[in-house]
Amino acid sequence: MSTHDWIAILDFGSQYSQLIARRIREQQVYCELLRFDTPASVLAERNPKGIVLSGGPASVYGDKAPKPDPAILDLDIPILGICYGMQLMTQHYGGVVDPGDYREYGYAEINVLDDASLFKNLGRTLQVWMSHGDSVKKLPDGFTALASTPSCPVAAMAGGNGKRFGLQFHPEVVHTPQGVTVLRHFLFDACGCTADWKMSSFIDESCRAIREKVGNRHVLCGLSGGVDSSVVAALLHEAIGDQLHCVFVDNGLLRAGESDQVRDVFGDAFGIDLHIADAGDLFLERLAGVIDPEAKRKIIGKTFIDVFAEKAREIGNDIAFLAQGTLYPDVIESVSPIGGPSATIKSHHNVGGLPPDLQFDLIEPLRELFKDEVRVLGRELGLPETIVDRQPFPGPGLAVRIIGEVTAERVTQLQQADIRVQEEVMKLPNYREIWQSFAVLLPVQSVGVMGDDRTYEHVIAVRAVRSLDGMTADWYRLPYETLDRIAGRIINEVRGINRVVYDISSKPPATIEWE
Repeated sequence: MSTHDWIAILDFGSQYSQLIARRIREQQVYCELLRFDTPASVLAERNPKGIVLSGGPASVYGDKAPKPDPAILDLDIPILGICYGMQLMTQHYGGVVDPGDYREYGYAEINVLDDASLFKNLGRTLQVWMSHGDSVKKLPDGFTALASTPSCPVAAMAGGNGKRFGLQFHPEVVHTPQGVTVLRHFLFDACGCTADWKMSSFIDESCRAIREKVGNRHVLCGLSGGVDSSVVAALLHEAIGDQLHCVFVDNGLLRAGESDQVRDVFGDAFGIDLHIADAGDLFLERLAGVIDPEAKRKIIGKTFIDVFAEKAREIGNDIAFLAQGTLYPDVIESVSPIGGPSATIKSHHNVGGLPPDLQFDLIEPLRELFKDEVRVLGRELGLPETIVDRQPFPGPGLAVRIIGEVTAERVTQLQQADIRVQEEVMKLPNYREIWQSFAVLLPVQSVGVMGDDRTYEHVIAVRAVRSLDGMTADWYRLPYETLDRIAGRIINEVRGINRVVYDISSKPPATIEWE
């Protein structure tokens, strides 16, 4: 936990809860997303500068509506309720919430009635984003309306001697253009926060905490070459130096050149104790004849654990910790009322299933960070852009981009096709807009003509998508000129390919990966 000023966000199941946290952190104020039923005593002990009650899908008068510890609303610190959070506050202080005469979903224009606090210097009308069916019908005693719309008389409110605020709209979304300014008024004017949560201070604090926890013992880190594990390795190396031991399992299913990049960056440039397991042949041997995607994933996962465990035993030393790249979204998946009380981390982020003789305590130095913050941290630690800006890559590697059996020949074909996709896409000035771009080797052959000869060769599908978090994705409109160069290069330069197609399906209904 940061020693800086911080804001607690109680999550009542809003689809925007993570976005509230991101917007606050963008103002260089630390915040944490907590369960809606976090006890007031826990919050009081940790002394936040303010509390945000998030939105949520429930109605406050419903039988199973999630409710906070009532004592939280009696704490002598500023509280901001957003949508459902505002309605909770209204109900708690004796106001009335009922189904609205009109539902409001989407853009709305509010009339500012009082511009002395949250709406200071923002003018008399604001465009906002509404998403509610219930409305405040009667304000609690001591509260006043700060804004209204024709169908929502209380679009914002304040009371509690200047320490209680409510917004019926969502200031955290981009559809509320001046929403960040509204949040800043809460953070800095109402709560008195200091904007001092920077990545450089995070590094200092993390290194201190890591040294304190590890002492003179050693840490094992599974290094994949992806952003998360790379930043974990760099941060741990900064903190404990040669007490860190990294294992890189080269499964032979990586993109062309990625294995060499990991060796160059971490073994040479950073001087980390790097242990490389060249296990490509073993993975291919176990995948021989396997076509089912889930069977592939299980075989790759089991083989990875076998190889990783063997390397860990070889290293020996006094290894007490296993470092993992768990991120904040992984931690808070189970925070919402829908998720229940457990705090299980998604399995694909962990080296799970290690044998009984390899029991480690976990160390997760990135568990307070979002993905974009991890990239900033990576730059602060001196990692090259090729790693920091690396696109997400599936754990099973190219095996799930080879539809059908995985063989050495097919891996090479896909690697060669994929590198040409990457080279052409990276020439685009807006390359960073693309969440993922890659090639897929299809299990079909098609007729073609090369020179005077008829060919019957393989097909490559090219996929590029735009996304914020991978949960949904839209196919990316690559320029025709880029598609033309990609197709021409793959067909002319990669032996065995005579046709290239472009995947224009979005998620949902399709997924980003083909398997």
